[in-house]
Amino acid sequence: MHFSNLKGNFRKPAGSQTLKWLLGWHDEKRPKSPATGVAIPYVANDGRALRRSVSDTLTWIGQASFLIQLGGKNLLIDPVLSRSLGFIKRNSPPGLDWPAMPKIDVVFITHNHRDHMDAPTLKRIGPAPVYVVPKGLGKWFLHNGFPRVVEMGWWQEESIEGLDVTFVPAEHWSRRSLTDINTSWWGGYVIARNGLRIYHCGDTGWFDGFSQIAQRFPDIHAAMMPTGAYAPRWFMRAQHIDPEEAVKAFKIIGARQFVGMHWGTFKLSDEPLDEPMHVLPEIWEKEELERSRLETGTLGKIVRLDTLA
Repeated sequence: MHFSNLKGNFRKPAGSQTLKWLLGWHDEKRPKSPATGVAIPYVANDGRALRRSVSDTLTWIGQASFLIQLGGKNLLIDPVLSRSLGFIKRNSPPGLDWPAMPKIDVVFITHNHRDHMDAPTLKRIGPAPVYVVPKGLGKWFLHNGFPRVVEMGWWQEESIEGLDVTFVPAEHWSRRSLTDINTSWWGGYVIARNGLRIYHCGDTGWFDGFSQIAQRFPDIHAAMMPTGAYAPRWFMRAQHIDPEEAVKAFKIIGARQFVGMHWGTFKLSDEPLDEPMHVLPEIWEKEELERSRLETGTLGKIVRLDTLA
């Protein structure tokens, strides 16, 4: 079975387009920027405050990885703590490293790309948590020794460890080997507990699904929005929104707090690794939004969610 986006189109970039981008055979060129050694805002977090916490919190680990504490449960979304993805080295340290990690109850995977689904990290987490994965990915987890798997399709709703979970669409694609293009789905998650609702966007290009998510979930407290890996636009537009589109999507969704992600960790595109943290405040000011509602992304920083309720 193969999966597609809302409009029925497959968005996997053609090999010729990828080659054109990698070789620089296009007009939308940028000066080369470093892949490592770029300073990203960081707060040392040894995990003690998280282990003592009775509050609902959110902590950015890097890329699309977050630790969420909600209703007394510890959740990981797209955990990647490895120091590299093959030949792509990690630029910034994880906001939470292994000694700081509390006992994990549920792991959420948005799709199977390696900067979101990292096998070494998952194997170190182990089989104890419930693993919530897109439709088509369950067999990978069962085969690799993770027996507690919940496989979800778009708009499917489940009660998992006392959480109300909905898997929502995104505009993207999936692939993990040469033969499995779009054989599993991709998306984001809306997770709620006791009236507090959060949204993790996953990876996505611009699409009508933002409006559909807003209609179904009119009261989202925090939205984790991707703001990196967007240049050049002719190549990345179909699969990754840029900071301006991320803010536009946030306004459509109507969430109370913007939390930036998917930047500063791995060099996957042409823009400088730290560009999102500089351009987001400018876009925010232009849109006349309250500055307190913007969290561009600080590794290791504990964001209190219960203050947003």
